[in-house]
Amino acid sequence: MINQSRRDFIKQTVAVSALSMAPVVASRAANFHVVVVGGGFGGATAAKYLRLWSGGQVDVTLIESAAAHVSCILSNLVLNGRESLSRLSFGYQALSAAGVQVIHDRVATIDANNQRLQLDSGGTVAYDRLILSPGIGFIAPEGTDFNRMPHAWVAGEQTTLLAQQLQQLPDRAHVIMTVPKAPYRCPPGPYERACLLADMLEPRGGTLTVLDANSSIIVEPETFGERFNNRYAAVIDYHSGVTVESADPDTQALQTSAGLFSGDLVNLIPNQQAAALITANQLADIDGRWAGVNPLSYESTVAANIHIIGDSQATGQPKSGHMANAEAKVCADAVLRLLSNLSPYAEPVTNSACFSPVGDDKASWLSANYRYNRTTGKMALIQESFGAGSPTTEAYRTMYDWANNLFDDTFG
Repeated sequence: MINQSRRDFIKQTVAVSALSMAPVVASRAANFHVVVVGGGFGGATAAKYLRLWSGGQVDVTLIESAAAHVSCILSNLVLNGRESLSRLSFGYQALSAAGVQVIHDRVATIDANNQRLQLDSGGTVAYDRLILSPGIGFIAPEGTDFNRMPHAWVAGEQTTLLAQQLQQLPDRAHVIMTVPKAPYRCPPGPYERACLLADMLEPRGGTLTVLDANSSIIVEPETFGERFNNRYAAVIDYHSGVTVESADPDTQALQTSAGLFSGDLVNLIPNQQAAALITANQLADIDGRWAGVNPLSYESTVAANIHIIGDSQATGQPKSGHMANAEAKVCADAVLRLLSNLSPYAEPVTNSACFSPVGDDKASWLSANYRYNRTTGKMALIQESFGAGSPTTEAYRTMYDWANNLFDDTFG
């Protein structure tokens, strides 16, 4: 299981760097307005800790279109009936109670020069600092119809759709799923999902073809290699280095660099990029796909006073809910310092842990810490911090403790 004391230490390290500044920041940053866009693990955490660490003296507005956030963490378990979307849905009542103004709307455009947002509803919102945590965007192959080839990579309606389509499959069905080219959002994890689908198909004589755009299994290769090649060898047919060129929902077929693949159901998980809000507002300056940021503050490298955290940023850290939570704390601390005419903390540390249910009521895990490298100006893996564990029933139980702690820290 995860070394609990180590994880707690990392959390405390990030928190103490901000809390030690709280009295100074609270007095200097009063009367400023910070707007946060996106109410997932990054945005909700940022809004919460901005209010907490400023002693309630900084005005914080959260803009989120949905009434509740549906967690990607544990969402693969909805597919096999072990979890429900209702248990993975989190509202914003606690944030409202903490003094965060929550606006349920969408941002249409960002006027960076005048520091103002135009909302879909027609209203405008001004800001002193803006934090964007809008999630992920997709690069869909030609012919894609996600209603008939669901991705289920944004938890919610897509998860329900894929679960329903899986339940409707006949015996001895053939399912195809794709693994996107890295980097991509995880969780939900693609290799984890492949194991769970195989676990569902096995009793009914079904088979699963996995088309991986990467050259090999890139996450926990020993764990998932064993599952693919041994435990589910009779179910999973794994292909690496396969690029999806086009999709035909009518025939449930994919044209790929390795030829044509067809089945009874396709779970099409496309390659990914920053969310549309980032790309449409010219904030994706890394290969036109990801947002470059300063890891000390997550401030955009192309737009002053705009910070970008979570899946859309390009620091090279994992695009996970746990990491978004950690980035949000670093960002919140930095924003409060900057509003107080202070420099961001010079040596931020982040942590990302992840559990992967792999069938048979077992889960594997991994954990890694990242620290800012002053020489490279980037976040770098702390090699000695990396840990991983093979699938066990104990880790499966611990997975829920980890998830519940993260849910509470973000939305509680």
